[in-house]
Amino acid sequence: MMLKWLSLLLLILLLAGCSDPDWHTTDISEAMPDLDLRLTDENGQQVEEDAFAGKTTLLYFGYTHCPDICPTSLAKIAAAIKRLDEPERDELQVLFVSVDPERDTKASLRQYTEIFGPQFIGLTGDSSQLDALTNRYKVSYSYGEKDANGRYDVSHSSGIFVFDEQGQARLLMRGSDPISSIVNDVERLMAEG
Repeated sequence: MMLKWLSLLLLILLLAGCSDPDWHTTDISEAMPDLDLRLTDENGQQVEEDAFAGKTTLLYFGYTHCPDICPTSLAKIAAAIKRLDEPERDELQVLFVSVDPERDTKASLRQYTEIFGPQFIGLTGDSSQLDALTNRYKVSYSYGEKDANGRYDVSHSSGIFVFDEQGQARLLMRGSDPISSIVNDVERLMAEG
């Protein structure tokens, strides 16, 4: 597990060194694959990447019982979205992929994503689907021990992958990126579209 985390950290550091100086976040356009997924959405529908074509897409992995990183990151994305013009908001979507399908039902996913705004869509899948997707983007997750009440934490990567309208990987954003940087880069990416 430690080797996987170190590999991810090394990849992020390498990507940061290759970043276009005009981007405020990390340019990953030559380092990560295009959007490719097969999951179930918060309405119980099977979806693939073509369901999200034509919009700038942010991809984030987490879980609804997350006590800190997920709500903070998603709130930051929501705040950035509010700074966009109305037409830009309509051309953006955020895919929140739950890596905790045991607890994150379609109803709980829908309830969770509604808190952040209409651009947010909850997705999940079985372990093989989640592993295929997380392996594709070099994302890790693992489950902690259950306590006496059956609760447990999920350790997970917290990067935000950004794909252009054609589903090509373009940027990696982090929770530490300022909202202004997120807004700047999303607007620039949309303008290129």
